[in-house]
Formats: sequence, structure tokens, C-alpha cells
Amino acid sequence: MEENKKYPQEGRNMGFYMDSAAPKTLYRSAFMNPYFVDKSMALKELFQMIDAGNEHICITRPRRFGKTVMTNMIASFFSSSIDSSDIFDNLKIAKDPDYKKHLNQYKVIQINFSEMPDECESYRAYIRRVHKLLKEDLQELYPQLNLDFEDATKDLLRKIHERTGDEFIFVFDEWDYIFHEWFMTERDKNEYLTFLSALLKDQSYVKMTYMTGILPIAKYSSGSKLNMFVEYTMVEEEKFSDTFGFTDEEVDELFKRYQERTENQHLTREDLRIWYDRYYIKNGKRIYNPRSVVVALTNNNLGNYWTNSGPYDEIFSYIEHNVDDVRDDVALMVSGESVPAKVREYAAVSMNLTARDYYRVEREDKSGTGFVDFIFYPNNQSEYPGMILELKVDASPEEAIEQIKEKQYDLKLRGRLGEDKENKILAVGISYDKKSKNHKCRVETL
Repeated sequence: MEENKKYPQEGRNMGFYMDSAAPKTLYRSAFMNPYFVDKSMALKELFQMIDAGNEHICITRPRRFGKTVMTNMIASFFSSSIDSSDIFDNLKIAKDPDYKKHLNQYKVIQINFSEMPDECESYRAYIRRVHKLLKEDLQELYPQLNLDFEDATKDLLRKIHERTGDEFIFVFDEWDYIFHEWFMTERDKNEYLTFLSALLKDQSYVKMTYMTGILPIAKYSSGSKLNMFVEYTMVEEEKFSDTFGFTDEEVDELFKRYQERTENQHLTREDLRIWYDRYYIKNGKRIYNPRSVVVALTNNNLGNYWTNSGPYDEIFSYIEHNVDDVRDDVALMVSGESVPAKVREYAAVSMNLTARDYYRVEREDKSGTGFVDFIFYPNNQSEYPGMILELKVDASPEEAIEQIKEKQYDLKLRGRLGEDKENKILAVGISYDKKSKNHKCRVETL
């Protein structure tokens, strides 16, 4: 053991947020899973930030993309309250020359902001719990300082730093979870942003902040409260792009393990590609949803494991915060208005539809060899054609049409219509350009 390691004395209580043993316990569980993927080299990116000091990063990804596993990995690696070498000595990061320099060397405060008080019905109750638990940790871990716990949390941390020299790594998971709770007012949201800013911004006790969420900070804060963060999104930044989600090479390795472990195999490697690699990152590569792949291999069965894991909170968030003006378009459509789209006719087809009156619409429907964005099933008495709708961002409607054909999205709809149905099936590709904020559409008869 390194001489500068400061593991707690045997029997000493650890904190709830600070000096907690929970991250290692949870990360060990992931590590022991037969379909574990080693993402530890992401730590190398953090070493430079820690050496610089007072760095703040926020990484946003969809749900079930490994964000919590990553926060547990980071907390258990850096925390000086535990010895996690029994895990990390077996991972790729152990070969890095700065590995021992950073392993278990820091005070870590890890908070999962999705954890709520029992029967929580107000922001006050929510944030009171955070302050209470963190103050209790500080009281437990710094009894010799005789701190006044009536002081604000940030003031207590500042006093600890001034008297001991201790600096802290903050690891925040699901930082934006509270924004989606029913009781949150605009005032509450602003107070929450103020709390994070006061706790982290320009504070000498902050060594680094690592924070994750669903949507970028800019969608919640238009001002300067959290402008100290450098943000990394899935499609805008290449850094950390393959840290979340599984690459083709990683899924290849997982499938080999599946073949070795499973007697009656019901999955093929192509099945995993068709079902789960629907995500693109900055460098243009496709990645797989990790939860879906792991559960499918574990269960030896294909399924919609991502959609079954929780509600579609992201959809509500995109609408609420008007990401790429989606709220404006949805409002127009719900009110019965049409959303402008420049249609380039193909096969002499042009149409103007009111979907509610003539169609049953299904989204993310399994058809052919993938999932189609929308299928429009004509009502029994409707004379309108069936439609397959594929949406693209920063791509062409022609690409959307080709995807419809390539993955045979029309098979399910064609089976429902029957051979005697004279109505044609239309392939509709709609693209949206984020810079110009213009839509393009192409319609083709299948």
C-alpha cells in the first residue's frame, strides 16, 4: 500500500455523501457482471483536470447509458476513504503511468440527485435533505474543527479547506432530475441553479466537479450561474464519445462471452446490431445502448429493454425546454395546424393529411429488421394510404427513405392492410437542419 494513502481506521463510520463506501460496492457489482465492459480509460481524461484544479465538466447522455456506473467508478477510484486497488489493478487504467498517483487520493463527495425524501412534495423538502445529509457527514468526519452547523454548507466546506487544506472532488449523478418533478416552480428551479452555483463556482475547496444529466445545462440555465462547466454531449463533442454506450468491438467481445456461457443460444450478432445500435456519436460511429445489450445477452432474448426501464422523461423534457424548437412544432400539430415542410415530389405524390381523423399512429414500432419512427395505420373506412415515417436530424430525407427500404419497415403495415387493399404505402422521409431550422420532406410510393 502506498504511504500517502489515508484509508479510514477500522470501524470508523463513513459518510452518506462524503467518504462513502457505497460507490465501490456498487461498482464492484458491475465489475463482477459477466458482461462487464472496461471503460476505465475515461479516468485518464480526468487526471489532467484534477492536476489543474477547479475544473468542472458536465456529460449528458440518454437514460440507461451507463452514467451511474461511471459516477460509481469515478468516486470509488478517487476516494481516499477506501482501497479500491483490488478492482482497478485488473482494469486498463492500471497501465497508465499516473495510475498510482491518483488512485484513492482525494476527498470525494458523491450525490445522486435522483434520490428523493420519503413523500417529497416540495423543493424545500428535497434540498433540505441534501444539506442535512452533507452537514452530518462533515460533522462526523471533522469533529475536531468544532464547526457551527447552522452555517451554510458552502461556508462549512470553505472553513474546512482553510483549516485543513482539504480539497474535494464532487461527483453528481442525475443533476437535472429535480426539474421534472411535478412540484417544481420556476422559482424553485432558479433557486436550485443558485444552490449549485454557490456550492461550486469559484470555490477554493473544489478540486474537480464531474456531473451527469439528461439534457445540457443550457436547456435549464440561460444565464451565467453554471457557466463554469464544460459540457460534453453525445453528438457535439468527440471527447468521451465512446465512454458511454458500447462500440462494435465491445459488443463483439460480449457476444463471444455469450456464446461461451449460453447453451441454447437464441441470439445472433446481427440481432444485436439490428435491435440496439441506433445511436450515433460525434465521430460518425454507431454505438449500442448498454442496458439493452447486457439484458438481452443475460436473458438470451431480444426485447425493448430501454423503453421498459422507465417513463419517457426525455420526451417531456425536450418539449418543456423547447429543444430545437420541438415544442413550437408540437403545439402547432396538436392544435390542428400544419408544420411547414418543403415537399419535393417523387413519383408524382403530394398530400395534405390530418392524422387524427384517418389514422392510428404507432411510434417506435418493430417492423422488418428494425424500429420505424412512426407507422400510420389507416382506419378501416379510410381511403388514405398507409404511411411509414422516418425522421432525420442533419441528414437528408433521401437517407430516411433508403433506411425505410433497406430495413423493410413496410412489412408489418403491408400485412395489416392485406392483399386486397388497394391503398398504396407511402414512405415519408423528413429531415431537420439544426442550423437553418428548416424541414425537408420526400415522399415515395413503395
